[in-house]
Formats: sequence, C-alpha cells, structure tokens
Amino acid sequence: MVLLGAPGSGKGTQAERLVNKLQIPHISTGNILRQAIEDKNELGTIANSYIQKGTLVPDSIIIQIVEERLGKPDCIPGFVLDGFPRTVTQAESLEFWLDSVMLSLDAVVYLWVSEETLITRLVNRRICSKCQSVYHLINHPSEQDGVCDKCGGILVQRSDDQETTVKHRLKVYEEQTAPLRDFYQNLGLLVVIDGEKEPNTVFGTLVEAISKK
Repeated sequence: MVLLGAPGSGKGTQAERLVNKLQIPHISTGNILRQAIEDKNELGTIANSYIQKGTLVPDSIIIQIVEERLGKPDCIPGFVLDGFPRTVTQAESLEFWLDSVMLSLDAVVYLWVSEETLITRLVNRRICSKCQSVYHLINHPSEQDGVCDKCGGILVQRSDDQETTVKHRLKVYEEQTAPLRDFYQNLGLLVVIDGEKEPNTVFGTLVEAISKK
C-alpha cells in the first residue's frame, strides 16, 4: 500500500503503527535515499551529486532506488510506501514495475487534515538539537520548557516549520498530490481517512479501511 499525507498529517506515526501491526517494512523514500548515499553505491552516488548541487534528484533515480528496495526479500509479504510516489510520473512507473513482477497495490490511503490544523501542528513542533527527539508545544510538550526530556538538549524550531515556510510547503504539496490522488481514485485504490482525530481513532479507522481492501 501507499500512504499519502501532507507534512503534519501524522503520516509517519500511522505508518510506524501500521507496519508494527502487519509486520511488513515501512519504505520511506527519505530513509532509503539516505541509506543509498551512505552505502556509496552507484545510485546513491548519483543522487548525492544532485543533492550537493541543491537540485532535486530526478524521478528516474528515485524510481530506481525505490524499485531496488522493493525487490528485497522482506517486501515479499507486503510493504507500506511513504513519500513515494510524489508525482503521477512516479505513480505510473510504480504501476509498470509492480505489473512486471506480477504485484499490485491493495490501497492508497490519504490522510486528510485541514490546512489550519496542519499549520498549527507544524509551527508548534520542536526538535531536540542533540538527539532529534520530537516534541510539540501543545500536544506533547517537554517537562522543562525548551529542554529535551531524554538528553537535556536544547529544543529548537526547524526553519521549515516556521509559518511562512509551512504555508509554502503545504501549497507545493497540494499542487503535487492533487493529480496523484485523482490518478489513484481513477484506479479505484484511493481511501480517504480523516486525520484530524486523535491518533488512536485515526489508526482504528485506517486498519478497518485497509482490511476491507
């Protein structure tokens, strides 16, 4: 399955719970891209050359890295894709590859959250400068204001969590994924989940929805 959701939609949290329940791998594009770069394999080296220049890694490279990961044995029982596909071009390539290995997606889940809620979630997020633990000023504050409970590091706001940047990120995300949602809707795969509710309720709805698929 594919999991779609804007920044701040709770997609990462739900993906983690889902793979624990189903015992299948969570395939995060960001993670496998970083791993490929760390491994210094051919695709990772090519991808890193674009990142170092401050440009987007081309679809063709991302697609190859994802396909290589999906071809590993732990993906045989299934997988949850997170962060891929981001465009219709990537979605079409994924469909072509899955067809070539006689597989198909069971569902594409979109976690819907209003823009107002997304902004509130993101601008109040804080990250530990040492251990990268995540806090939230409203939903999950640290015991001591501005200090990480785990390691005592200083909590900071990421530059891309500032309100002006957040609004731009959400605008770009919507422009990218609106056609993608239409693509999967036309294939009869799209499942829309209300991501505004509390996490346990969202997870229960998510599990119920995919079990029907």
